[in-house]
Amino acid sequence: QVQLVESGGGLVQAGGSLRLSCAASGRTFSSYAMGWFRQAPGKEREFVAAISWSGVNTYYADSVKGRFTISRDNAKNTVYLQMNSLKPEDTAVYYCAADGMIIRLRAGALVDYWGQGTQVTVSS
Repeated sequence: QVQLVESGGGLVQAGGSLRLSCAASGRTFSSYAMGWFRQAPGKEREFVAAISWSGVNTYYADSVKGRFTISRDNAKNTVYLQMNSLKPEDTAVYYCAADGMIIRLRAGALVDYWGQGTQVTVSS
């Protein structure tokens, strides 16, 4: 079992930055690929970014490429999402996810574990 707890959300002006953190429980964190998803009001949850268990491979949605950076610290059982140049359309609840297969994270399907989410609001 893996439990995921997100933090770092909040209210920021357009053009600003936030860093989200996701702390994972369990001793097998380093064996999981990790990802971030988001869900805006009235929209379906969408893939944002994913990182392999080693941290070597990263993947991003086109909408955040060049602005967001995913990283992980396996010694701290934590994955991060650095968000720069934020836009009002980035407003959403952001969810952390873990899965043994990064392909499932990228597809957003059959993902093993989800966090509860953290709200990010970008004002114009």
